[in-house]
Order: sequence, then structure tokens, then C-alpha cells
Amino acid sequence: MNLIWLEDFAALAATGNFSRAAEDRHSSQPAFSRRIRALEEWLGCDLFDRSSQPARLTAAGEWFAGVAQDITARVARIPADARRVAEAHTLTLRIGSTHALSLTFLPRWLRSLESQAPLGPVQLMSDVLQRCEALMLQGQVQFVLSHAHPRAPGVLDAQPYASRRIGEDTLVAVCAPDASGQALHTLASAGGTPVPVLQYTEASGLGRIQRAVFGRRLEALAVQEVFTAHLASVLRSLALDGRGIAWLPQTLVEDDLAQGRLLRAGGADWDVPLEIRLYRDPGPLGRTAQALWHSAG
Repeated sequence: MNLIWLEDFAALAATGNFSRAAEDRHSSQPAFSRRIRALEEWLGCDLFDRSSQPARLTAAGEWFAGVAQDITARVARIPADARRVAEAHTLTLRIGSTHALSLTFLPRWLRSLESQAPLGPVQLMSDVLQRCEALMLQGQVQFVLSHAHPRAPGVLDAQPYASRRIGEDTLVAVCAPDASGQALHTLASAGGTPVPVLQYTEASGLGRIQRAVFGRRLEALAVQEVFTAHLASVLRSLALDGRGIAWLPQTLVEDDLAQGRLLRAGGADWDVPLEIRLYRDPGPLGRTAQALWHSAG
């Protein structure tokens, strides 16, 4: 079987139209049709009912759709699995971390681990949670470090992935002070004049948590979403500039709060307790990574 046939099959299953699927695959229709027929001959059964327009999957085609998806996913992981086997005895640690924790928690945490035993080289990939999750799914990192909340589970909170709580944080609503030193915006005033809110995008893990906890509550208030961004550090800059209220990790803004550069824009009922969790790849980690996992416990 040619792996190209699987991609052809997926394209035709998605559209049911030979011409459109061939175009999507950058192929002529005759060549595309021959490859689909070759796949069916290899399997010994028809995968598409060509008597209808668009073409529909047969019962065998419905079954093969799941098989093809599984094969494609397994093939996609082969390079990463090969690297993992090759790196099983190397010292390099590959960690994916959300931006906010890369700036605050991660350096202190690594120092605490290094005080017990040397870690060796660390390769850090700092990104939004959605991308960090993808790196783990693709086998490109051994660990992912992120904020977590039970009301906003991510893909790494399900089997076969394991995680450990290694710290805690709090998401707090903050804004800049006005000329008199009072909060420039407050959630207590929401309901009258619209209150400007700085929001995270869908790719942000903190945004995922904030929407899960306060989504309906914010919808009931007169708030105005004035800016969205992936990163807590960007929203912090906008909050410091007086653009609105942002929910930021306390570890990121503790100095700003202590110096009065930012103030709380709501009471404790607008705080969100967070866990800081370390997720691990379910496969073999190698000696150094395994040692880190044990130290984190």
C-alpha cells in the first residue's frame, strides 16, 4: 500500500467529488481516480459508492476511514518516536512551557531542581498552550508546563498522559491606577457604563480557564472587549497603559501590585485559583527526563 493513497482517500471522503479532491491533491483527475481504484483493489472491496453524487462511503469505506486516520497518525509520530529512541540516553531535556510560566515560574523551579542534582542541557519551547499541547502530541517535547484548572481540562488531561501538580498560582483581575491612585476600572461598576476588558484568544490556556470560570458571569455584565492577545505579557502591558481590566497570573504581576503600578479591579470572588502542572510524554523518557519526573514528584 502506498501512503499517498491514504491522503487521496481522505480528500475524496471529505468532498465526495473526484474533481475537487483531485484538485486539492494537486493531481489530474484520471491519475487521482487510478490511485483510489488501486487502493480499493489492494483492499479487495469498494470504498466509495459512485452511483450517487457526491460519492458516498460504503460500509467498508466507513470502517477504513477510522483505520486510515489511525495509520496516518501513527506515521506522523514515527520521526518523533525515532528521535525519542535515539535520545533515550542523552542528557537534553525538551520542555514546552506557556509564555507566562517561562517568564516567572520555570526559572525558579529549574534552580530548585538543580540544587538537588544537575539537570544537563534544557531545550525550552515557549508558546501558547494550544501549541504546547500540539508539541506533546507530536512527540517533540518530553514535558509540558502550564496552568491548569478542573473546569477547563485540556487534551493532556486525558489518558495516556500523566501530570503532577508542582506549584500554584492565582488569576487576578487587575488594571492601572487613575490620577488619584484608585483603580481606573472596576468590575463592581460593570452594569452601567461599559467596562473595558482585555481578553485572551482561544489559543491561550489562561483564556480557556477564564472563559470556563467567568464566561457567563461576564456576559451578564456591561463589559466591552477592547483588545485580545495570545499572551499574558501583552495584556499586562496594555493593562499598565490603562487600556482595561485583564486577568493575569499573580506570579506575573506580583511586583506590579506591590509597587502600585497595577491594582485589583475586583474582589476575591473574581480570583481564580490555578494549579501549575507538569505533563509528561507517555512513552519512554530516558534517564535524565525520568530523573526530572521523579524529582518533580
